[in-house]
Amino acid sequence: MATESRFPDSYIDKDPMKALEELNDALLEDSDSAEFLCQRAYAHILLKNYGCAVDDAKKAKQLRPSLPLAYLRTGVSEYHLNRYESAHAALAQGQQLDVTDKSFEFWIKQCEEMMREPMQTDSELRTLAVPPVKHDWYQTESQVIVTVMAKNVPMDGVRVNFMEKELSATIQLASGKNFNLDLQLLHAIIPHQSNFKILSTKVEFKLKKTDGIRWEKLEGEGQESNIKHFNPNRCPSSADPHACKWDKMVVDISEEEKSEKLEGDAALNKLFQQIYCDGTDEVKRAMNKSFMESGGTVLSTNWVDVGKKKVEMSPPEDVEFKKY
Repeated sequence: MATESRFPDSYIDKDPMKALEELNDALLEDSDSAEFLCQRAYAHILLKNYGCAVDDAKKAKQLRPSLPLAYLRTGVSEYHLNRYESAHAALAQGQQLDVTDKSFEFWIKQCEEMMREPMQTDSELRTLAVPPVKHDWYQTESQVIVTVMAKNVPMDGVRVNFMEKELSATIQLASGKNFNLDLQLLHAIIPHQSNFKILSTKVEFKLKKTDGIRWEKLEGEGQESNIKHFNPNRCPSSADPHACKWDKMVVDISEEEKSEKLEGDAALNKLFQQIYCDGTDEVKRAMNKSFMESGGTVLSTNWVDVGKKKVEMSPPEDVEFKKY
């Protein structure tokens, strides 16, 4: 039979889930052990199963009304459930049983601080719990892709209207609320060749470009791009006095771009753009696949490597990746 010494707080701190499983087995053999119930409540608290923790702690109080630890576990669990008054009452009772335990003093002060603050309604708490919906964009030679980070959107939960220079969409979120996306696009698109896709973690809108220019930003007043383009399909006649200057124009543009001095992120972005533009179809597929699947944390040009497996997220050591 398991003994109390097997389950000190320090043991549970190391692996709460493992300790919980062992305490479940121990309580099958001795279901009336108040000590085991208190320590299982502690494991539940570490795992944020506060409702289960309250149940175990209250049962321990019934079995051993003189056990201070049962009141401490009850108070801490109730506190995390925002039941500050009942938590305070349990902690005050436990402190009377053991005035030397400073844990009671700490948690009583925490309850009193929260009780002094104005209480929020359930609807306010639900509003605060819903994270804001974020959207981002990137582009290829032929498309602009707008990504809305919304999970579990119903397959019929998107209404969208593609216009020449506007994207208007309403997305039904998993919470039941609607998210409206209205974008005044920088350049014109081809509405009937644009589409959207609903995925498990996001919604993608693919906007078909009217030409191959690079967008400097997603929204704006629609000014013409300052990036010059050469259309090889348009061949001026020999009678055109400017016909002989096309080659020189392309060379001048290339030299101008090469001589442009960029620093920091701008220089890095230019390098990636150059690699993408000069790369083969496999290089472009590898860059798109690795960037999308890794959440923007990996950019690979090796299609042989990334084409046969999913690219995992790999954020920098000092960055914490959060899902939306």
